[in-house]
Amino acid sequence: MNTIHVTPLARDALHELIAALDAAGLPTTDLMDDGRLFFQFDDTSTLGFAGMEGDGADRLLRSVVVLPSRRHAGAGVALVAALERLARSQGVDRLHLLTTTARPFFERCGFTIADRASAPPAIAASREFRTLCPSSAAYLAKSIGGPDAAA
Repeated sequence: MNTIHVTPLARDALHELIAALDAAGLPTTDLMDDGRLFFQFDDTSTLGFAGMEGDGADRLLRSVVVLPSRRHAGAGVALVAALERLARSQGVDRLHLLTTTARPFFERCGFTIADRASAPPAIAASREFRTLCPSSAAYLAKSIGGPDAAA
């Protein structure tokens, strides 16, 4: 895998992200809400997209989608690792996520299953936790901060 380039997406430039999320059957209704940052990940071509929601030490990993042509070749793991480095550089200690379909993938990326009741208040208050993802969605978290978490 080549060097991953991360490009922040402006709110008015989310059309490719929205199309990729729609094609993958992932939620798009709250992408324009405040407190969300989205990024495009490229090496020789676009790998996919992902975002983070919130501020402070705990952030919600959002809208991770790898383009179909780049799947099954390590692109998703590389994309998540690049997002973790970016988050760490912004002072994030822990990433949280909900998924109905990608639990094994995120476990391969080092996320562990957690009890939804243990989610930090800011994460639990997000629209994704409250309304967008069903209560059956797996809640996973990963510590990325501190000297032992450097990847």
